[in-house]
Amino acid sequence: MGLTVGSRAFQNARLQKKFKKDAEAALAAAYQAYSNGRHAEVEAICRQILQVLPDHFDTLHLFGVFLSDVKRPEEAEPVLRAAVAASPRSANAYCDLGTVLFELKRYEDARTIQEKGVALNPNFPMALTNLGNTQMHLGLPREAIELHDRAIKLKPDYADAYCNRGMAELALELAAQALQSFERALSFQRTHQEAMAGRGIALLELRNYEAAEIAFNAALALRPGNEKVLAHRGRLHLRLHRLAQANADVDAALALAPTLELALRTKAAVSLIMHNATQAMVACKKLLELNPESMIAINLMGVCFASHGDIAAAIAHYDRALEIHPAYEDAIGNKIFALDFLPGADFAMLQAARKGWWDAIGAMQPRRSLAPRLLDPDRRVVVGYVSGDFRRHSAAFIFMPVLRHRDRTDFEIVCYSNSPLQDEVTDEFRAFADRWVDAVPLSDEQLADRIEADEVDILVDLSGHSSGNRLGVFARKPAPIQVSAWGAPTGTGLKTMDYLLADPVTIPHAVRDVFAEKIHDLPCILTITAPSSDLYRPDLPMLRNGYVTFGTFNRIDKISDEVLAVWSRLLRTLPGSKIVIKHGALADTGLRDRLVARFVEQGIADESVVCLGPSSRDEHMAEYANIDISLDPFPQNGGAGTWESLHMGVPVVAKLGHSTSGRAAGGILKAIGLDDWVAEDDEDYIAIAKRFAEAPTELAALRKDLPARIAASAAGNGEIYTRHVEAAYRQFWRDYCASQAH
Repeated sequence: MGLTVGSRAFQNARLQKKFKKDAEAALAAAYQAYSNGRHAEVEAICRQILQVLPDHFDTLHLFGVFLSDVKRPEEAEPVLRAAVAASPRSANAYCDLGTVLFELKRYEDARTIQEKGVALNPNFPMALTNLGNTQMHLGLPREAIELHDRAIKLKPDYADAYCNRGMAELALELAAQALQSFERALSFQRTHQEAMAGRGIALLELRNYEAAEIAFNAALALRPGNEKVLAHRGRLHLRLHRLAQANADVDAALALAPTLELALRTKAAVSLIMHNATQAMVACKKLLELNPESMIAINLMGVCFASHGDIAAAIAHYDRALEIHPAYEDAIGNKIFALDFLPGADFAMLQAARKGWWDAIGAMQPRRSLAPRLLDPDRRVVVGYVSGDFRRHSAAFIFMPVLRHRDRTDFEIVCYSNSPLQDEVTDEFRAFADRWVDAVPLSDEQLADRIEADEVDILVDLSGHSSGNRLGVFARKPAPIQVSAWGAPTGTGLKTMDYLLADPVTIPHAVRDVFAEKIHDLPCILTITAPSSDLYRPDLPMLRNGYVTFGTFNRIDKISDEVLAVWSRLLRTLPGSKIVIKHGALADTGLRDRLVARFVEQGIADESVVCLGPSSRDEHMAEYANIDISLDPFPQNGGAGTWESLHMGVPVVAKLGHSTSGRAAGGILKAIGLDDWVAEDDEDYIAIAKRFAEAPTELAALRKDLPARIAASAAGNGEIYTRHVEAAYRQFWRDYCASQAH
């Protein structure tokens, strides 16, 4: 006989009551299994209970937390929402649901839920610090810090809250305060892995690289295989130019988390430095797929295009990054650098871009009020040189003669080295200096303090807007006289930079009013350390080859479409001629193939284009023995490469442009009397190259004459050149003393 409706209800109620008792026992077993890591058992028990008691709050809550812990947030969300519905006054349930929404990167939804939890229990430390984390991810780090501080006030030994506060302080670029927060967290919980990692990040930002590495290693010992810590350690290695180690760390991080943005950014940056633009572009494309509005990814993609010689695309990317963040210093600097390669860019445009850096960055730096000093116009002057290139680098060979031949009686030299890389060239610079300062671990403010304490009279910038510059220091004006020269002498735009060393060809008098600096003329804007005479070969290759070999040993991004078209026209007019292109970036097969393809598109057979990759400097110089005539690129000319070619007896064809870097090679050639190798336009460029290619006797005589011609010139003779530089320094100092006497 079947039950009546009433008797069935009574029976169900008895069953529900009985199962609730059974559920409590089962739930206790589930908690035990959860604490012992028996995941399958937890899930099985919770599902059994919920099948009969779907609104059982404690089971819903445990099951939701369990699903979150085992990284199944999509499944955890509906379970915890059901828990909140079953017990709308449970602050804990709201807190845990907010955590799941945070893990799903739904930060607005997470904030709404977490705020409800805090409203239910304003004195719940975990809810407060979790809400703080969400606020930080919503771009509200100050509000986040307020919430973490509330949590700490309620629970003064709350390590998580201190750690979270440190992360928010890092977002505000308060690295010193962040370091204190992380160390406070670790004082309460020595094995707090996130706090240890955060400490490493803070130390990295504070330039304390040795301690940062120790912290990252400790964090990885606590939790091996943490992809975020691996990525940050990779960033540390990148800062220290340990490229192989940086690559290994980011590759390990990406193996664990293929979409980790920090690892992808570092991968792109490392690849670019290692001349692997193709690999860098792959990483950038992944970054932009993840976040099309990432200014960092957009900027890096611009650098990739620039390395391929696509300057217009590069500048478009920098502009897009600056639309997102107008004071993004990396993008401003990269755009300044790229504009020097842009056809049609002139002095006014280029200096306006540099002044843009001053307006956005330089003018924001605190200016120094210098202590009085001995104003004796004839005393020994303290000259400070600031560079990231006191090492085996083309820029180092340019300014090395000035330090090698300096007058030790009249000038005291202090070198401020801003590169972690050191080699035998660094040792030479150390020997030239009276004092040597490792500027790598010093912030701009700390370096300015050191320069002021060293009582530097004339501070010389050797980097301009190129990589490794410390223009933020020069913006503070820690020395009474500041000069920009040699490393990237194209103007800085700084109102605190007094002089720019140049020459009348490179910066004509008619355009000097657009520069922030006063232009002082030397025999030439650049000189260079003469290579070993053992590498010089006086024999002309075309006499043994039967054809002319042109060469360009310059950066690949200097090979604009305009100059490549001119070179191709030249090659077509001289049957059998070849061009040798040498640069370290040509180790990238993708880049090399694209370069050759550009010539093929111009009707040049691929066998007429010879690409050579990286080598030692001596091997690099020795390759000039196989070159008859060097072809200078435009709109950006060669500098060190132009001088190197001339020292090896290989004359250079150059075209005068409309910018400092577009006239540098012409200035070098005119400084040693090779005016007839300087073209005014494309037709003239081709005509000069063709005329000398068809005059082997004249060309051979010039090849034998060049080394002696250079040695006799004020531009090419390092000792004579240095006397001109020091005469300039003395005049600057005398003028300053006179100006202070009134």
